[in-house]
Amino acid sequence: MNQLKVVATVVEKSVLRYTPAGVPIATATLIHDSKQEQAGGQRQVEFEVPAIAAGEISKRFLDIELGVSMIFIGFLARKNRNSKSLVFHVTEFQKAEIESPNETNLLD
Repeated sequence: MNQLKVVATVVEKSVLRYTPAGVPIATATLIHDSKQEQAGGQRQVEFEVPAIAAGEISKRFLDIELGVSMIFIGFLARKNRNSKSLVFHVTEFQKAEIESPNETNLLD
């Protein structure tokens, strides 16, 4: 199974573009910051990941305000067939109902 669920904030987003087949595509950069349990201790986790939303979700994806904590669900895939870089393909999202993004779990 390839499913990622993460609380993150959008820090950068692009304008809506379309594939040659007419599918709308939105891209953004997400940042995550949390504390995770590992080997009996706390570990600070921070990362930035490129994200993409395709189809009807793409317009709503671009409406997300910068800096607002959101729960993103999707999958990881290569940027393209010949790339080793990963991109987070967002298939669902909702506003995170949390007090502090530093107290969230990276994955459920």
